[in-house]
Amino acid sequence: MSGAAEPVLTVCEYTDPACPWAWGSEPKFARLRALLAAAGEGVVWRRVYGILFDEGEAPAPDPAAEAAWYLEEVREISGHTGAPCPQRLEWVAATSWPMALAAKAAQSQGPEVAEAVLHRLRATTFVDGRPADTPERVLAALREVSGPAEGGAAGLDLERLAREAASAEVLAAVRRDHAETRNPCAEVFAITEQSRHPGRAKPLGEDPADGYRYALPTLVFEGAGGRAVAAGWRAPAEYLAAVRRAAPSLYELCDLGTESSR
Repeated sequence: MSGAAEPVLTVCEYTDPACPWAWGSEPKFARLRALLAAAGEGVVWRRVYGILFDEGEAPAPDPAAEAAWYLEEVREISGHTGAPCPQRLEWVAATSWPMALAAKAAQSQGPEVAEAVLHRLRATTFVDGRPADTPERVLAALREVSGPAEGGAAGLDLERLAREAASAEVLAAVRRDHAETRNPCAEVFAITEQSRHPGRAKPLGEDPADGYRYALPTLVFEGAGGRAVAAGWRAPAEYLAAVRRAAPSLYELCDLGTESSR
């Protein structure tokens, strides 16, 4: 019996539900996934949760001042991305872990549910101004996407998601994501361009020995043509150029329309 065919293209998306740049990139990534899906089978899109707000970090001495400062940062980023921005941010997420665990658990219920769950979790920060940084806040937010009656993702089983998000298996999967994000490829260390978010590897401390992680979001493309990286905030044409380098045969099948000129 022959094994499964190798994918034509693998895309690893390093992201976090609480990252403002990932929030702003959501529409671009959705268009890219649709374009690749329309080109044919053989594309694997793998989402890796990098944990922007990690556990064990010291709390801010003045949470209100921290929230006010971070809101200004989010507003400035939204000026670049065009993404919605909250009028008020009640607190800064204490940790990304509950959102990442829920988003990872949602993947077992299919791509439509997974996308709706991730979008809603992001919106708790960037629309509501109340980040879902505890399991209780996550579940409260996701009740809005628990079924078609609420205008959300048809078929989301919230009880199942809660159970799986608290499981050892999902915790182990997100821990692997956390570790993978902190083992960035050589290409992101070589980025030298000057822009608001060029995507160079992020230091985890003042000492290089503290390590580095991928900037969020980063897309890593791998195919017959090798590896191509599109890190940080990128134009749609740059993602298409990465597809062309990594999977030339797939790129030729893409119905580009106006995408390549953006």
